[in-house]
Amino acid sequence: MKIYSWNINGIRAWLKKPEIRDFLVGESPDVLCLQEIKICKDARGKENIDFSEYGYKEYWNSADRPGYSGTLILIKEDLVVGVLSNKNGLGVEKFDIEGRTQTLEFKNFYLINNYFPNSNHELSRLDYKIEYNQALQKLAKKLEKTKPVIITGDFNVAHNEIDLARPKDNIGNAGFTFEERKWIDNFLEDGMIDTFRELHPETIRYTWWAYRSFARERNIGWRIDYFVVSKKLFKKIKKAEIHDDIIGSDHCPISIEI
Repeated sequence: MKIYSWNINGIRAWLKKPEIRDFLVGESPDVLCLQEIKICKDARGKENIDFSEYGYKEYWNSADRPGYSGTLILIKEDLVVGVLSNKNGLGVEKFDIEGRTQTLEFKNFYLINNYFPNSNHELSRLDYKIEYNQALQKLAKKLEKTKPVIITGDFNVAHNEIDLARPKDNIGNAGFTFEERKWIDNFLEDGMIDTFRELHPETIRYTWWAYRSFARERNIGWRIDYFVVSKKLFKKIKKAEIHDDIIGSDHCPISIEI
């Protein structure tokens, strides 16, 4: 099974880009977790966004606010029979109205798709983000009592200095604060594994680049998108990749093969 994750920064603009058809047909993920879809339920109905031509069933979790946040999971139609249950949210209204979390249950694992909050340049949402992170961690530990979990999405944090191009300039900035990085430490110490870093301990690769100053062309980026899995599941991970050659958003897709 090939599972991909991608912050697409707006599904309308994303679908208009010619590279996306090539990606959906060429890479043909078995499961594709998308974040920051930026489309509310009412708009979805009016615009008739449909992935059936690519052989996918859709699981939506839009934010209440139009043009903001939201998540979507696409699964190949022949694999849908393997989905035992699906649930949106964390059970906390202030998080769930932003459409940030989806959980699908398969026979042998849970898959959690997340768009983690951005703590904002002035760190006005740092407390909100840490609270969200802790609620997500609590959900993961609860689910692990039944079966292992795979957690993916835009975590909006670079864990260590290797994970961003200019760490010294960004100490204390949003996405590289002590609090956010400490939470990642705690999360991994709590029995989870960052698949890419575990398999590529010294590799410098990024998943997000600012639009300004030709950052992507100059590879001035951050690794803030992850696949994190339960330790007991890690032995099943054959590959963990960053597809930084694929264009279509300010983020690039990442993947695991399980």
